[in-house]
Amino acid sequence: MKRLYVIVFLVIAATAALGLAIAEHSGYVLVAYKNFRYESSLWATLAVIAVLWLLIWGIKALVELVMTSSGVVNPWSRRNRSRRVQVAIEHGQLDLAEGRWASAQRHLSRAAEAERQPLLYYLGAARAANEQGHYEECDRLLERALERQPQAELAIALSHAQLQTDRGDTDGALVTLQAMHDRHPHNAQTLRQLQRLYQQRGEWSAVIRLLPELRKDKVLPRAELAELERRAWGENLSLAAQREEDGSVGLQSLTRAWEQLTSAQRQEPPLVLAYAEQLRQLGAQVEAEEVLRTALKRKYDSHLARLYGLVRGSDPARQLQTAEGWLKDHPNDPSLLLTLGRLCLQTSLWGKARDYLESSLRVQRNPEACAELARLLAQLGDTERSNQLFQEGLGLLDERLLAAPLPVPAHA
Repeated sequence: MKRLYVIVFLVIAATAALGLAIAEHSGYVLVAYKNFRYESSLWATLAVIAVLWLLIWGIKALVELVMTSSGVVNPWSRRNRSRRVQVAIEHGQLDLAEGRWASAQRHLSRAAEAERQPLLYYLGAARAANEQGHYEECDRLLERALERQPQAELAIALSHAQLQTDRGDTDGALVTLQAMHDRHPHNAQTLRQLQRLYQQRGEWSAVIRLLPELRKDKVLPRAELAELERRAWGENLSLAAQREEDGSVGLQSLTRAWEQLTSAQRQEPPLVLAYAEQLRQLGAQVEAEEVLRTALKRKYDSHLARLYGLVRGSDPARQLQTAEGWLKDHPNDPSLLLTLGRLCLQTSLWGKARDYLESSLRVQRNPEACAELARLLAQLGDTERSNQLFQEGLGLLDERLLAAPLPVPAHA
């Protein structure tokens, strides 16, 4: 209110001052040019100038109003075109996020054709078409994106490869990614997608060949890369063992694959476990026992100790003695106690086998220990306890199966 009072006071004061100035002297203005002559008082001239200025301002405002009105009414005006494109973008992105594929494709395609930087809208429309099974339309949208923004070739190709993978065309995705890898050998996303695709296709030898590039370009965190390397070599050992129908040829392939590992890798428990398991499955029990014994002497591992009880060496008594030597440092390892029970069964030491298996179950209720002890008790004539252990083992297996996640259905 104080500000209003000040303004009113200033207006009144200015008006009074102007009135006094007019009353004191009217002034005189003369404008002459050739035959034109204008003469009047100063104040009348100023009034004419003010009226002319107001008239010009009013005409300008009227023209702007007419132009704005015509822009609103005219459906093909720039304003309405821009508004339609913005609506298409908003609806298309929302539809894409909520899985309304047909609507998303329609809106994003319209937005892509109208925008100067249409890449994201073409990619969204292509994904929506791919989700509907319209693969030709999807590829056409990606080609159109490449025409409009050729500098985004890598981004478009990576999206294309992912869409090909989603539709089950892993061969096409592999061709796309390999072409991009040749053109952009150090691109992290290309290497990441290529590694995942090799894993999906079970091409572990290709994953192994890619590992140096993954390490050099720091595509994966160190721990994840190490885990991938162990898994790749382990799976490669398994594939090498199955390479030929004949067991001896499979053994030779497995040996060659094992020798390809570095000395440090041949000491890693997961890889030793994979190698020994493949030897066991190929019937090379003695070799498997030797590999496990050497690894366990170097560094004890519970998983290796468990497998040691499933292989049969050249001297079962010596194998049992070796395993009992580890018991001093690991008396409460249920896997080692289970292995000792199995080795005692191999050497017909029924009483010791029963004690070891009972000890393993006291430490941890395990379906394997239940089954081994149940078989032994059945042989010793304790049928009732044997049946109870068989039932308990089945229950433990059921719990493991129920705890495991259900397999994810293949994406249609």
